[in-house]
Amino acid sequence: MNNRRRVLVGLGIGALAAPFYSWGQQPPKVYRLGILGASTRNASSVKAFLEALRTLGYIEGQNLSVIARFADGHHESLPALARELVAENVDIIFAATTNTVIAAMQATSAIPIVFSLVSDPVGSGFVQSLNRPGGRVTGATGMNRELSAKRVEVLRDAFPKISRIAVLSSDEPQAPAMLAETQKAAKHFGMQIQITEVRSRDDFERASKQIRNWRSDAIYVIDGSRNGTIRPLLAEFAAQLKLPAIYADGRYADDGGLITYGMNYVDLSRRAAHHVDKIFKGANPADLPVEQPTRFEMVINLKTAKALGIKIPSSMLVRADRVIQ
Repeated sequence: MNNRRRVLVGLGIGALAAPFYSWGQQPPKVYRLGILGASTRNASSVKAFLEALRTLGYIEGQNLSVIARFADGHHESLPALARELVAENVDIIFAATTNTVIAAMQATSAIPIVFSLVSDPVGSGFVQSLNRPGGRVTGATGMNRELSAKRVEVLRDAFPKISRIAVLSSDEPQAPAMLAETQKAAKHFGMQIQITEVRSRDDFERASKQIRNWRSDAIYVIDGSRNGTIRPLLAEFAAQLKLPAIYADGRYADDGGLITYGMNYVDLSRRAAHHVDKIFKGANPADLPVEQPTRFEMVINLKTAKALGIKIPSSMLVRADRVIQ
């Protein structure tokens, strides 16, 4: 084979192995997306976010490179994981929750940050206002602080005789504001709340003793990113105590929780993907309004009610968006 034929054959093989681009066409830009998660990549919010990006045309291995770091419930590791993402020179960091946003903001003053489940972005100091974030952080808010009082009302409507609510909370930054709203609502309805901290499965035995000693009538679970790794246990915990309980979103009901009231977390994660898309295309995060939920869902698990020997009023079942039989 002469030298000229070798060159032509080599070029042919190379052309077959490489992506086809017409003359003058540039290969697609590859966007570098960093994901900082408090739990795992299998979290429903992360899956929904990535699925939404795919529908918007971002395909891993083609025009999207995903560099992810997950704390697997060990929140103390978030600052180091955030620094790792910054070192990877990502274009955007998707940090869904309050804890992850704090870690990301501490790690970088330049990279845009998009959230999806932050309960109080203004109060947390992430944005100046919901309509005009004014910085490099934006996303979708779950409005959990505002909904805290509504969940107390839902408990009252479902079980008018309750007077003492055990509130399970974590030590996360957003918890105090939600606890304050819960306390205010309980006082309005003539109820008392007793707060116990639950950060991991190791806290359940202590919390159980406290709730029994308090003779609580019901349980209210303050939502937080720590809960992602113990959500089924939180539902099981209330069942073991034979007490009605309310939670923040429908995933708890799917895991056996009695009643949930709140936004659709999966939907918020999908909507956050649109913020990422706009920023990739050149939008300034400071000008992208924070998305707010447009509807709230109540889910009731009748299977759990039956196991607890609790009758849910028909008026509540009519109000429910979804009933698990």
